[in-house]
Amino acid sequence: MTTISLRRPELLETRCFVGGDWVNAEQTFAVRNPATGDLIADVPSLGRDAVTLAANRAAAAMPAWAGLTAKQRAGILRCWFDLMIANADDLAAIMTAEQGKPLVEARGEILYAASFIEWFAEEGKRAYGDVIPAHDSSMRLVVVKQPIGVTAAITPWNFPAAMITRKVGPALAAGCAMIVKPASATPLTAFALCRLAEEAGVPPGILSCITGNASEISDALCRNPHVRKISFTGSTEIGRQLMEQAARHITKLSLELGGNAPFIVFDDADLDAAVTGAMQSKFRNAGQTCVCANRLYVQAGIHDAFVEKLAEAVRALKVGDGTAAGTQIGPLINQGALDKIEEHIADALAKGATLVAGGNRSELGGTYFEPTLVTGATREMLVAEEETFAPFAPVFRFSTEQEVIALANDTRFGLASYFYARDIGKVWRVAEALEYGIVGVNTGLISTEVAPFGGVKESGLGREGSRYGIEDYLEIKYICMGGIT
Repeated sequence: MTTISLRRPELLETRCFVGGDWVNAEQTFAVRNPATGDLIADVPSLGRDAVTLAANRAAAAMPAWAGLTAKQRAGILRCWFDLMIANADDLAAIMTAEQGKPLVEARGEILYAASFIEWFAEEGKRAYGDVIPAHDSSMRLVVVKQPIGVTAAITPWNFPAAMITRKVGPALAAGCAMIVKPASATPLTAFALCRLAEEAGVPPGILSCITGNASEISDALCRNPHVRKISFTGSTEIGRQLMEQAARHITKLSLELGGNAPFIVFDDADLDAAVTGAMQSKFRNAGQTCVCANRLYVQAGIHDAFVEKLAEAVRALKVGDGTAAGTQIGPLINQGALDKIEEHIADALAKGATLVAGGNRSELGGTYFEPTLVTGATREMLVAEEETFAPFAPVFRFSTEQEVIALANDTRFGLASYFYARDIGKVWRVAEALEYGIVGVNTGLISTEVAPFGGVKESGLGREGSRYGIEDYLEIKYICMGGIT
């Protein structure tokens, strides 16, 4: 059994948080350490009844929460932010144990997650309405923004803190209540965040966290008439199902779905900067991010030089347990992830790719896999169509700007994209031509709480973070006042 050394052991909570109460259940499921396979804890497997209870309590508690001033809500959220920062080491240790990412990355995610609470604590004060010039002198036209109602979040395992706070932050700042369904692989980080939210003064009923069967809980959320908005981060396939289920009550949806990010390096790029950016984008969290570079397109003139430098960097990556000093690549989340990278590599090699680095399971065993680089990737390979979600970098060679734009856009996804170039005309042309919600120019790091995050096409609906991120949690009300004169 995995033992986690914490300064505050009470943060390793193993119960669900339902309407202000910490609850157990007879039926449980195991949370295991992906680095060792060892048991960390058994947590409750709840379902429809828990959702109903949480939604009822949220609906009852929300009027008082919405009735506070934005500044009063901001004070509570700011306290939550401070507690996350003060307990960042403990939160990171919990995350590494259940998710596997290196401890330094886990701590970085906690700081990133906390930034959304801080940002939206302030942004709630700026949810401005409008006074519209009237069409009649006896009338006044006013627009106000009000909280949409009880909301829900269904979050993934790859960023078990940030994907929660990016949704909870704007919801609570706007005056809404929220029910969180964290991924079954990583519920302990979510429980710890709820512990700190309770300590910060978030009132009972305003925040719940329920674990259990994902399909039952998501269906219950979509069917519950109190739940007026759901935010989901996950696969496009599940996003489609949620859209169908949400149609029952015309429940508002935000969807951050799959990606297939191109990473383009033009002949005029700063080669060293491009290699650094590719490493940051492709191999962070062992390639298990929705915005990681999935297809690397390198222009013919610098192709060989880029591959040589990238191969050297890939071979230098240290694979190991996330708690070990110097680890850069942790284990994959489960056996399914291991099977998928092997399938993609085998497919690429069978269709003519050349293996440059890695390509095998790590000698550490378990779900560890060597960071892998291949060249000679082509449009016919699985990796051109599917998100690998693992440390596998396929390099495609291209000749012209027009060619690579067409290749980059030839996907049903449109979340993140990257390119490196120094010609200012090319920078503008390519940035405008890429059909993606996010474009990183000369950088492999694009995520920040101050900018909008989200995709186009089958990568989703809506935006998270930034001043735009609170809008999905607010309804616009138009008030027409007559008889003024």
